[in-house]
Amino acid sequence: MEHLDTTRLVYLVILGSVIGLWFFVQNRAALGKLAQYAAIWGLIFLGALAVVGLWGDIRQTVQPSQSMMGESRIELPRAPDGHYYLTAEVNGVPLRLVVDTGASQIVLSRSDARRVGIDTESLVYLGRAVTANGEVRTAPVRLDRVEVGPIRDTNVRAVVNAGEMAGSLLGMDYLQRFSRVEITGGRLVLER
Repeated sequence: MEHLDTTRLVYLVILGSVIGLWFFVQNRAALGKLAQYAAIWGLIFLGALAVVGLWGDIRQTVQPSQSMMGESRIELPRAPDGHYYLTAEVNGVPLRLVVDTGASQIVLSRSDARRVGIDTESLVYLGRAVTANGEVRTAPVRLDRVEVGPIRDTNVRAVVNAGEMAGSLLGMDYLQRFSRVEITGGRLVLER
């Protein structure tokens, strides 16, 4: 990896030298103007380098994302829509779940259930859940793995919703696995 970075740097230096030499030869009669152009392009290049170097910090400020603090603490920023979202690997597939204290279980949409390897056509939708949109049918399932960073749970109970859902929900059954659930400073803190 370091060799590849050095190779790219050498290539960029050679390319920059060739372009600079071409500008010098083309504008040797107006070297003052050439120096101004070189300074402008140099500042643009430095600005672009600064943005690339600081992109992670800029992105975290503009659009905060979930972060792991140590081995057992997760911090979720409040999204612009007012919800908290947790991205977890469910059966090895990343899913973005809305943290919903009004839901008793993990509730998967049919499309998310299919993504994690559940055959939604063979499920038996015998359960019932009362939602803000009325009563819906649900089917119980077991998730092999739910992972958030180093936190791993196996054989997790969940339900698949037979109705239409924009996304999946992370309910109280899963949240109760944490010793601390706290909202502070616009962040939801989950700690084991």
